[in-house]
Amino acid sequence: MNWPILMAGAEGAGGGNSGMFTLVWFGLIFVLMYLLLIRPQRKKQKEHERLLQELKKGDKVVTTGGMFGTIFAIDNERNRVVLKIGDNIKMEFLKSSIAAKVDS
Repeated sequence: MNWPILMAGAEGAGGGNSGMFTLVWFGLIFVLMYLLLIRPQRKKQKEHERLLQELKKGDKVVTTGGMFGTIFAIDNERNRVVLKIGDNIKMEFLKSSIAAKVDS
């Protein structure tokens, strides 16, 4: 088969609106991707940032690694928190590794 000849024939058969149709199609795909992927991810990121700003000593939290603990100290300058895991066990984590607050 002679592909270049077939492709040239297909381009001419569509008329002058094929470029506009392609542009509108890509626009719709971008809007769909924004609504389904980008917007929800930004919303989740803002909620996580708000959670990190509202953390205070005594809050019970879980880290992204699944470790439960109570906030013993917060160092905003170094972006770290110290979690009390047990009676005599304290561990230091990045503040961004806090996944959520725990109710009990």
